[in-house]
Amino acid sequence: MTPRSWLFVPGDRPERFAKAEASGADAVILDLEDSVSPAHRDHARAAVRKRLGEPRGPALLAVRINPPGSAAAAADLAALADGPAPGVIVVPKAEGAATLRDLSARLAGTGLAEAALLPIATETPRALFQLGTYRECRERLAGMAWGAEDLSAAIGAEASREADGRFTPPYEMARALALFAAAAAGVPAIETVWPAFADEAGLAAFAARAARDGFAGMLAIHPAQVSVINAAFTPGAERVDWARRVVAAFAAAPEAGALQLDGAMIDAPHLAQARRILARLGPQA
Repeated sequence: MTPRSWLFVPGDRPERFAKAEASGADAVILDLEDSVSPAHRDHARAAVRKRLGEPRGPALLAVRINPPGSAAAAADLAALADGPAPGVIVVPKAEGAATLRDLSARLAGTGLAEAALLPIATETPRALFQLGTYRECRERLAGMAWGAEDLSAAIGAEASREADGRFTPPYEMARALALFAAAAAGVPAIETVWPAFADEAGLAAFAARAARDGFAGMLAIHPAQVSVINAAFTPGAERVDWARRVVAAFAAAPEAGALQLDGAMIDAPHLAQARRILARLGPQA
């Protein structure tokens, strides 16, 4: 089952790890990057390494390292290389397949060699022009996430969102390109964060829009956001029923190119959509 919610927790706050994992998040990202000050990074690395060596619960444990190529990232990898691996390494400031190939080469022969990679794929201007290359390394990808904050800072924008929380046109473009790049690579697209963690209504609308548009999950910055995100990315009973009937209809008529269901024509794109809906349910589908 593709994780619906990816919850960040600062790596230097180990007292928060258990709460994050108990939040219901499908994946917990132990962060070594933006939420940790440089003075606290060694402490964070030690705390994250310790947590990875302890028994794990149902939440997937991921680690966000510092930008590849930086001294901080090298220290992150050195601290984790010979210990138990996270399920996913989140890669900030990724700039296409070249970034991931270089990182994979650095991980070869270490305990991190088999960890899947989740690039945050739109954080630099150059990254936007490399989005189509991720299909070249799809076998390493856990999905593709995107973000606007670092990108807006890089180009000197005053803001990336309107007053109501919607993105301004440059960042809507980046969002759409990341969504299509993930689809081209055949991996889940992960929506970016909703920063106003106390605005539950705004979060619900934002997450529902992401699910509608084709994202499979979303990044979270606070445990209170998890249940809202999980609900948005869990198909409702009506959609699940439709998907099951579409799959059943084509199974009963395997030679058909198009069929009628509920008074409407369905064909191969509808079957693909139905299968994606059921895939979100995991084994229970």
